[in-house]
Amino acid sequence: MRSRSLPLVYACSGCSSVAQAANHLAVKLDRAGKAEMSCISGVGGGVRSLVKTARSGRPVLALDGCALACVKACLANAGVQPDIHLVLNQLGARKRYQADCSEAELAAADAVVTEAVEALQRKIGRAAGTDVLVDG
Repeated sequence: MRSRSLPLVYACSGCSSVAQAANHLAVKLDRAGKAEMSCISGVGGGVRSLVKTARSGRPVLALDGCALACVKACLANAGVQPDIHLVLNQLGARKRYQADCSEAELAAADAVVTEAVEALQRKIGRAAGTDVLVDG
């Protein structure tokens, strides 16, 4: 764990365009220092340290690619309810196999994901007595 002052982000990383887009957006948040990406496969597999992180009480952003909502289900199996759950194909991105999302689809999803993580950062700031966003 890098910092309790960051929200956690979990993402789908399945085989469809929207799954890979969800993973890409989570990695982008992590690399920019706006959220800490953690491993949803480990949570789903019951890896003790990863389940402990998920249950830590930090705000959680769950990014699913499609309506199967595998990320949300893995978190639920660990007793965790995400603060914000986004499903990329409900944000306008089309689910495809052997193809990527278009730049327009990715940009639209990125804008919504950015708003969501900023809302979680504000929640952390209020709990800490500040109202500061992480610029990254």
